[in-house]
Amino acid sequence: MIQQINLLKSKGILVTKLISKKEDLRKQWEEAFAKHLSKSQKGKIYFHQHLWHVFSYNKLSCLEEQKARDAFNKVKKKGCYIFYRDNQSVLLLENAKILKAEDILKDVDDCLEDVYVVDKDFTWTYVFTHEEYCGPYFYQSKKE
Repeated sequence: MIQQINLLKSKGILVTKLISKKEDLRKQWEEAFAKHLSKSQKGKIYFHQHLWHVFSYNKLSCLEEQKARDAFNKVKKKGCYIFYRDNQSVLLLENAKILKAEDILKDVDDCLEDVYVVDKDFTWTYVFTHEEYCGPYFYQSKKE
């Protein structure tokens, strides 16, 4: 986590580490990107194990791999959150317009993580999975 924070700060991004916000963000993420799925559908795709299964099981159309990276690099990023599957910490990023896909580290505290980046309004998300063959994924709602 320290390596990620230092990398972001070195780029001029303001980073605030938030404690006890992960569950709130997971719920907001679910509401924004998976509210169209029933509880049963979520169970069938093991959604609560990996939120990104909404993309890998094709329940929400998204960009993948290099197209996802390119879209993430182009999207406007004023403020956004980074949260992880297993780590309780959440990072709030401000002045993040120069944040790029290659700045997202998935090796956190010597553990491979699923990393979720989402803007403050939950209009887009970028997910970098721990799986080499899945993702990354980028989704942006049509509202933007």
